[in-house]
Amino acid sequence: MYDCAIIGTGPAGLSAALNLKIHNKSVIWVGSSTLSDKVSKAEQISNYPGFINASGKDLSEAFGRQVKEMGLEITDGMVSSVYPMDDHYAIAVGSEFYEAKTVILATGIVSKATLKGEDGLLGLGVSYCATCDGMLYRGKTIAVICSNPRFEHEVKFLSELASKVYLYTSYKNVGEMGENVEILTARPTGINGDDHVTGISLSDGTEIAVDGVFILRESIAPTTLLPGIELDGGHIAVNRSMETNMKGCYAAGDCTGRPYQYTKAVGEGNVAAHSVIDYLGK
Repeated sequence: MYDCAIIGTGPAGLSAALNLKIHNKSVIWVGSSTLSDKVSKAEQISNYPGFINASGKDLSEAFGRQVKEMGLEITDGMVSSVYPMDDHYAIAVGSEFYEAKTVILATGIVSKATLKGEDGLLGLGVSYCATCDGMLYRGKTIAVICSNPRFEHEVKFLSELASKVYLYTSYKNVGEMGENVEILTARPTGINGDDHVTGISLSDGTEIAVDGVFILRESIAPTTLLPGIELDGGHIAVNRSMETNMKGCYAAGDCTGRPYQYTKAVGEGNVAAHSVIDYLGK
């Protein structure tokens, strides 16, 4: 049982992890081992204290050095669900489950809207976790929507199970795939089915029959990740202590709303960590 699970490896998650490490709290920190693409791809950062007109690469490398020097460990993966228990939380990362007394959501913002039919068919043929649900589609036909090359190993895993995979990526230069993987050029616009997935609709007007759809995104909508979490205008609602409406659950960074600034995210991660420390002390 960890003291805290931090979900997200951007500036807010890093700030929270550093502060909890300093206070000797046990942490499971889940996200990308390369930290934040948003930071590393920034052309110039002018409002981060101590860095004068730094590039995103400069700041990202500084973050990486601090992670290493502080001995912080990142569990590289994507959290598909957070389950409230009686006095703690269970966190699903792929096929693994971790337990923590508290949670800090530092997930950033979901940059893409859900597809038509996605929410209603979640768990009925729509999945966000290849290793969790892949075995259900052995020998079947599936569609996979992939937002980042770092998820391509999951696509390959699914292709070893399914008889046919229709793959759409939101990036170019897709890695080498198996013969049963067909790359789609038209963008998926909807997921079809009543009580279970039957197919997908594409932007060119065609429909493809599939048995299931796997959506591999950088982040999942907060209400899908943790049902019952309260929102405010699409962002996670928090108070000045970064508390959400759920006991022992905190949020920090872009997921709590504007301004979408690294300095704001770092500050909120710090506050969330100290709120966790106070909560654990009680």
